[in-house]
Amino acid sequence: MDVIDETFVVAPPAVVAAALRDPALWRSLWPDLDVAVFMDRGDEGVRLTVTGALVGSNEFWVEPWGDGAIVHYYLRADPTRRGSATEPVTGEPRRLARRAVRVRTAHCVRLKRGLNALKDALEAGRPPGTPYGTKAAAKGH
Repeated sequence: MDVIDETFVVAPPAVVAAALRDPALWRSLWPDLDVAVFMDRGDEGVRLTVTGALVGSNEFWVEPWGDGAIVHYYLRADPTRRGSATEPVTGEPRRLARRAVRVRTAHCVRLKRGLNALKDALEAGRPPGTPYGTKAAAKGH
């Protein structure tokens, strides 16, 4: 299965990339996967191998854009057979396709939920339409 996603975050690319390298984030996004870095690209992101419920690779690529960064996410992986963290599942194609849809949907929901939470944390207190680091003015009389 292949998954592609993009999320815009109003924060410096270096800040976004550092947040994406946090193993705690990975555990929250993929509780059923073991993740290992195979290429740390610094401010441009990180490439990872995955095993567990899926076997393959994924990547967070951080692209500077305007006053923030676009987080590009790529996953290329296969569901694994029960009892194996590395052996892709085999069987009847229609059944495999249905399983892949279920697994991909669950993966995408967790991913988007996690990236939106990261976006919210990095943009906290910033009024919409203002640059990174701008805080909302206190309301008073």
